[in-house]
Amino acid sequence: MAVPVALTIAGSDSSGGAGIQADLKTFAALGVYGASVITALTAQNTKGVTAIHEVPVNFIGAQIDAVFADLDVGAVKIGMLGNAAAAGAVTAGLDRHRPRHVVLDPVMVASTGADLLRADAMDALRSLMSRADVVTPNLFEAATLLDAPLARDEDAMRTQAQKLLALGAGAVLIKGGHAGGPDSVDLLVEADGCARFTAPRIATKNTHGTGCTLAAAVAAGLAKGLSLNAAVREAKAYVSAAIAAADRVKVGAGNGPVHHFHKWW
Repeated sequence: MAVPVALTIAGSDSSGGAGIQADLKTFAALGVYGASVITALTAQNTKGVTAIHEVPVNFIGAQIDAVFADLDVGAVKIGMLGNAAAAGAVTAGLDRHRPRHVVLDPVMVASTGADLLRADAMDALRSLMSRADVVTPNLFEAATLLDAPLARDEDAMRTQAQKLLALGAGAVLIKGGHAGGPDSVDLLVEADGCARFTAPRIATKNTHGTGCTLAAAVAAGLAKGLSLNAAVREAKAYVSAAIAAADRVKVGAGNGPVHHFHKWW
């Protein structure tokens, strides 16, 4: 039986809560075989990032080519890139292999506050957006990409998502997890409309890897053949349940991870 395959292109989190490790856990939890291309190695734990080692760009390209030469990749999820050269290598790899679906999570800052993208890489990240079926920024990332103030309500979120569409993205899933209110509201904005996805806001400090996990879950859904709307709906439900169960996993002294395997453990 052929199993759907998703590829994550991202940084490695040595503590296992975000990045490549979170993506592979998410793929597995949602019934998708996961492959990986590592763009950077981070020395980090639940309390912070202490060091970053950037992978040479020719090796990023070699990883991409090796995966596509052998695996039938149904969807690609892109996370931490780190620098402009890495973003360029990923863009070139996508142009060579033309994957069916691309989900771009524009990672800039770790949940602990460490910078994960050099300031001079912003233009390269914006260029990469034109290769993506959907871009999944949080409120800070959307504002940074647009050099605009932080969106304070859903109208502003929708407006910023529409501006990101104009930069070339196929769709924008703008995430309201860092906003206030009793519900966490995400908006999927496409050229022909906007869909709203909500879940009760959960009081927990253990949200490490939430953005990575959501984008990976969307990619998993697309790899399985779901429509974008259905993939986002499944991803939102999965991540919300993983956050709700996060306090059951006692990992580290800082901001712990969400519970990727909440249905099975």
